Amino acid sequence: MVRIYVCTHKEYEFPKDPIYVPIQVGSAINPDLGYLPDNKGDNISARNPYYSELTGMYWAWKNDHDSDIKGLCHYRRYLMNDDDLLWSENDLSEVLLGSNEIDLITTKLIRLNYPYYDAFSVDHNKADLDALSEVLKQKYPEDHEEYERVVHDCRTYFGNMIICRSELFDAYSEWLFDILFEVEKRIDPSGYNGYAKRVYGFLSELLLLVYIRTRHLKVKECQVAMMGEKKETAEMKQRVSEFFCDKDVDGAKKYFLECLEKKPDVLMEASDIYGELKLCMQMISTAEYEIKATGNSFLGKNNNLDELIPVFRELNNIMQRRHSGISDKADEDYLAHHNFSDIAIDIAGRLV
Repeated sequence: MVRIYVCTHKEYEFPKDPIYVPIQVGSAINPDLGYLPDNKGDNISARNPYYSELTGMYWAWKNDHDSDIKGLCHYRRYLMNDDDLLWSENDLSEVLLGSNEIDLITTKLIRLNYPYYDAFSVDHNKADLDALSEVLKQKYPEDHEEYERVVHDCRTYFGNMIICRSELFDAYSEWLFDILFEVEKRIDPSGYNGYAKRVYGFLSELLLLVYIRTRHLKVKECQVAMMGEKKETAEMKQRVSEFFCDKDVDGAKKYFLECLEKKPDVLMEASDIYGELKLCMQMISTAEYEIKATGNSFLGKNNNLDELIPVFRELNNIMQRRHSGISDKADEDYLAHHNFSDIAIDIAGRLV
């Protein structure tokens, strides 16, 4: 039997394949959505604000004793096979049970712009990573050296999305929660904002890579399919569109920065799947600098966000081609037709 638990905190249209089992994480503290709740049996459901999707992983570890293969994904994010399709029961049984070539399926490694320790410290308390290091040194000294390598490297897995044989799923969960529960005794995230409060979820992403390397697991890395746009992403675009209609650049900037402060991950690929919020940020910055330089901005000619997004996306594509030395006359004609300011071109060029 194969079960891939799809962690969710809202109603959603889930895959029809019965191996994908929606599990409501944080059921103990939220209204019932009608899905499998994570607060039955042995559970940590009430700690969901701090553990995020891991309350679903804990439930699967402690309460699913029938599955041969277990996995975890998100209501909008799914691991894809080599044909860019959702994994099926037959595919997974063949890959994970039919041979010894693959131990675990997860995301592709992502490369950060900075070492994980530095990147984490931007929106989180780096002392939490230090506490994790101390716990590993004391409880699992054989893993501590690899942890230090990983935390100062720029590569990591993300999302706690895995599929593997049940015995490996359970062994990893036992190791993971033993560490996190000890870290929980040493840090106090109660005063963190809603994003940073999910500290144990973030720490576990790093620990997956440590576990894989120290156990010499054979991993199949997969593309992640994004199903639909996050509600907050759509809401942000709608509000920016309203500010643009009023040509209120200061209001758009203030609103955007407030959103970033509350949810620093809104610009990540997993949230801004079409890159449109990044384009909004670029447009706000461009309009701000144009107004400072000339008293006017491109919004005086076109203030329709839906029309501006493809225009600025193509501007960025042109600057990328310029950077690569393959720009042509059609690109120059496009720039001239849309009459981009030097400021707009300069900002787009800096993003390459």
